[in-house]
Amino acid sequence: MEFRFSLKYFLLSLLIFIIEVVIATILKDWYFVRAFVGDILVVVLVYTLINSFFDYRNKNKLLFFVFVFAVFVEMLQYFKLAEKLGFPKGSPAYIIIGNYFSWEDILCYAIGCLSVFFINKIFRID
Repeated sequence: MEFRFSLKYFLLSLLIFIIEVVIATILKDWYFVRAFVGDILVVVLVYTLINSFFDYRNKNKLLFFVFVFAVFVEMLQYFKLAEKLGFPKGSPAYIIIGNYFSWEDILCYAIGCLSVFFINKIFRID
């Protein structure tokens, strides 16, 4: 892993971030989109954001790291960490950490990571 800026990955991250904001604000009442598509995209966002600033030789290891990180954050939700730390509901920290554990979220993280894996294979991105 070495530091390098990738405009391609940065712009992709920015696009995914904008989509996530639209899902969280405008499409918040569309349950399927908010609950599932948003969770699938969040791991893609983390992956592209890391690739914006670092050159990982092994993209599969990075994908595994992103998945483990997402599951770790989900486990923090199981233990209600945001609530225990006293973050007010609706605060950025409360929203980022979350406070509701869901196996479906972990499935969505896996789907997101597998999607990136297959896209990388199809387009021969190493």
